[in-house]
Amino acid sequence: MAAKATLVCFMVVALAVALLGAPGAVEAATCSPTQLTPCAPAIIGNAAPSAACCGKLKAHPASCLCKYKKDPNLQRYVNSPNGKKVFAACKLRLPRC
Repeated sequence: MAAKATLVCFMVVALAVALLGAPGAVEAATCSPTQLTPCAPAIIGNAAPSAACCGKLKAHPASCLCKYKKDPNLQRYVNSPNGKKVFAACKLRLPRC
């Protein structure tokens, strides 16, 4: 159990590092992938998305999500099966870009 928690923490940190190092991450403040960090346990782990995650996704502009879908550092998270499950659980559609 502790090993799983450690792995999830490690993956959250890895996701945050990937998001911070992503090209274009220093765009407008509204297009900051780090705002979606509450979704990391659901996308990387297999946890249900939290209310905070769904709130952040709903507030995040679709144009930003389209940029993330095309970004080589981020697309594996947005386009992943777990990423799609998070959007569905939050009752959101993944934008068509």
